Amino acid sequence: MIILPAIDIKDKQCVRLVKGDYATAHQVAESPYETAKSFKAANASWIHMVDLDGAKERKPVNQEIFERVAKESGLKVEVGGGIRDMKTIEYYLERGIERVILGSVAVKNPELVKEAVKEFKERIAVGIDAKNGMVATEGWLEKSDVSYLDLGLAMEDAGVKTIIFTDISRDGTLTGVNTEQLGRLNETVSCNIIASGGVSSIKDIEDCLELNLYGCICGKALYTGALNLEEAVRKAGVQTCLLESKKSETRWSVLLSMTNRGQTKSVFWISRRPMKEEEQWLMSSEERQNMFLFL
Repeated sequence: MIILPAIDIKDKQCVRLVKGDYATAHQVAESPYETAKSFKAANASWIHMVDLDGAKERKPVNQEIFERVAKESGLKVEVGGGIRDMKTIEYYLERGIERVILGSVAVKNPELVKEAVKEFKERIAVGIDAKNGMVATEGWLEKSDVSYLDLGLAMEDAGVKTIIFTDISRDGTLTGVNTEQLGRLNETVSCNIIASGGVSSIKDIEDCLELNLYGCICGKALYTGALNLEEAVRKAGVQTCLLESKKSETRWSVLLSMTNRGQTKSVFWISRRPMKEEEQWLMSSEERQNMFLFL
């Protein structure tokens, strides 16, 4: 399972919100660049970044920060907030961003999602932000009449491979992830699900692993010290990049085997079937012991 430490940007500062309320924004770190480097030092391979100003203004506002983090940190960067058209998607992906997250447009312009997925495939993710099971849009400022499960199914039909599900009522509260809704979504769609909102301790990482989720985003818990990032990464296992949906008949994964310092040691292919003896020689005994199979 992938652990994605989070940096939200508002007014050029690293901030956190409580339950998506912009009035609760408070600074949690001095520099997004140094913070990203600290995540890398803790063996993270991805970082989740949100342009809060962009989400509110409906256009990119802090793109220079995300580009610099992608260039300097050594982390794979996914970005959401204010992405409303193909031009913006192309802008980010051409400047080192690994994956872009479409949020409000998934509800208001699903054809854009289809177009983006057709062009950029797994580099497009969809963020489903919900409160009481209903999707919210425009930086969580507007409620819709669409349920999170219905939107998930629509995005699956559109070809989306990765969904980031956020329970707004838990975001920034340190009250634990919504295992019930995450479990239902994971069972309903074939997309890879990333949990967001409410992570408070290593138990939430364990809960997400138990649900067989693709990833987990960690924010406030890291900044308060309630969760140790290096421990979370170690608990999550090998940081994996799935190329196809988790329920595909011929699901293949690229596993990045990490050393203790977070450097890629080897790349190898496995399928959902048990690994054959002749394939195991590609890994050391330590790698085999640490390998996490998503079956």
